[in-house]
Amino acid sequence: MAFLMKTMISSQVKNLGLGGRSEEKKEEGGTSDPAAAQGMTREEYEEYQKQVIEEKMERDAAFTQKKAERACLRVHLREKYRLPKSEMDENQIQMAGDDVDLPEDLRKMVDEDEEEEEDKDSILGQLQNLQNMDLDSIKEKAQATFSEIRQTAEQKCSVM
Repeated sequence: MAFLMKTMISSQVKNLGLGGRSEEKKEEGGTSDPAAAQGMTREEYEEYQKQVIEEKMERDAAFTQKKAERACLRVHLREKYRLPKSEMDENQIQMAGDDVDLPEDLRKMVDEDEEEEEDKDSILGQLQNLQNMDLDSIKEKAQATFSEIRQTAEQKCSVM
């Protein structure tokens, strides 16, 4: 409660203008040279500003590169799953200079996936799938279907 009273009273005193500090601060801070405000010489300040700008450009370039890599990954996934293309991703890749590839880790994963898909699509992959199937049950289903068709044909056709 005392804190609340103190803040209320101090704010009222400041509003009255009894603390003439604001005018003094304006007079002291009259120097418009930002180098002097930073406590540096003019040359040091200019060098500092160049470093800041260079660092910002490097960060922006790295950020753009990462965005382009992500866009490249999205494009690759869209191609893989046959989804519609996005102009935004293509624009990001072009902004990065078209020299963007998938990161190494992702490239390895994609290559492994492609190898697995190729194995499944090959004749050997199909033969392995046939080995996993129960041929006896398939044979029984085929015979049952054939016998059903034969019975319905005998019922409808007087020649048989």
